[in-house]
Amino acid sequence: MSVVIADLGTSCRADLGPDHPPGPERAVEPQPGRNPGLEGALHAATTRLVRSVDALADRAYAEPSLLPGWSRAHVVAHLALNAEALARAVRGVLAAEEVAMYDSDESRDADIEDLAGSSPTELRSRLLGSTTVLAEALGALPCDALETEIPRTPDRAQVFVAGQVMAMRWHEVEIHHADLDAGYHRTDWPDSFRCVLLGRHAERVPATLVATDLGRTWQAGPGTPIVSGTAADLGWWLTGRGDGEGLTTDGTLPRIGAS
Repeated sequence: MSVVIADLGTSCRADLGPDHPPGPERAVEPQPGRNPGLEGALHAATTRLVRSVDALADRAYAEPSLLPGWSRAHVVAHLALNAEALARAVRGVLAAEEVAMYDSDESRDADIEDLAGSSPTELRSRLLGSTTVLAEALGALPCDALETEIPRTPDRAQVFVAGQVMAMRWHEVEIHHADLDAGYHRTDWPDSFRCVLLGRHAERVPATLVATDLGRTWQAGPGTPIVSGTAADLGWWLTGRGDGEGLTTDGTLPRIGAS
């Protein structure tokens, strides 16, 4: 799904591709051009994330995050490894070589578990380093390479394009920053991200969505319930987090798996 981010001062589309554990991952259509507004949004989101991680006390890394079964260390490890994987894939595009994000789903999960067991110092360093190498790789990506396909794994079961990487990473950073439960909440998401998030996930649920704070509606088919609430509460629910707290409906609230 593509959504236009008018809030970011550009007519380019931001496509949010696969990699949002622990739920299903999906590929989406190409992003047609560079997006300076999206670059700024990702940079700001990354800066906020790094500051939150740096501010965590060492003992806090082993404490639970908001993701079932994952500590804060797991979330930081995933964010670092996700950036490294995206950077590796983009560097492959720059070298005119097809390089998958991950060797396999199993190796991805094992790497997260391994890195989550590292010291807080190592996790902080790995996260900062990964965001730097990804920014450098994206900065070197020419416009004529943006539609180059990148496989998520070597079997090419899921494929995205290089022009989607920046928006994919923005999604990862904003969602998992809130998952950290370290002082940054869904209510802190920028309006531009909330709009993109709802646009992307609206089709997951058979309901008309009304974001009361944005004045926006995502219309579903006739006979479906109307679900209303703030964009942050709708987005949290649409990604399978929480049980719909803060939302109202004229029917039964659909159940959604995590993404």
